Formats: sequence, structure tokens, C-alpha cells
Amino acid sequence: MDWQGQKRAEILMQIMLVVSAVAAFGVGYTIGSFRTMMLAYAGGVVLTTLITVPNWPFFNRHPLKWLDPSEAERHPKPQVNSAAASSKKKAVKHK
Repeated sequence: MDWQGQKRAEILMQIMLVVSAVAAFGVGYTIGSFRTMMLAYAGGVVLTTLITVPNWPFFNRHPLKWLDPSEAERHPKPQVNSAAASSKKKAVKHK
């Protein structure tokens, strides 16, 4: 799942849970049954889970472009100089 897909799944999950909670409350209030309200909300949670958790194709519309391993070898990681890092920490004065 790409980054935009994760954002889309999060927003969709929040909307679906709120809608299912409102619908479950309406059904439970109309019928007058707390048990029916909880079962309706549980059904909404299950439906939300089935839609937002699997890696569906509409969550993968913007795939990440990873660096090729041979290209990564040509650009080594920057090394952190531990002496320079410790001298910067000492230079900071606490008031």
C-alpha cells in the first residue's frame, strides 16, 4: 500500500466508522434494543475492516519507486562523525 493509499484508507475508515455508529444508534433507538444497536455497529466495524485492511488495488495507485541496488552501491551512506557530534552537544549551553 502506498502513502496516498494509507491516507485514503485512514480517511475511509474514519468515515465508515462514524456512519456505522450513527446508523447503529438510529436502528437501536428505533427498535429500542441495545443489543441490536451493538450488533449493527459490530457489523459496521467488520465491513470497515474488510474494506480498509486488505491491500486492494485502489490503495496502490501511486507506487513507490525504489532505488535500484546497483545504483545504491554507487552512492554510499553518509557517515556521522562521532567526535563532531559530541562537540556540538558540548557547545550547547543549558540555562
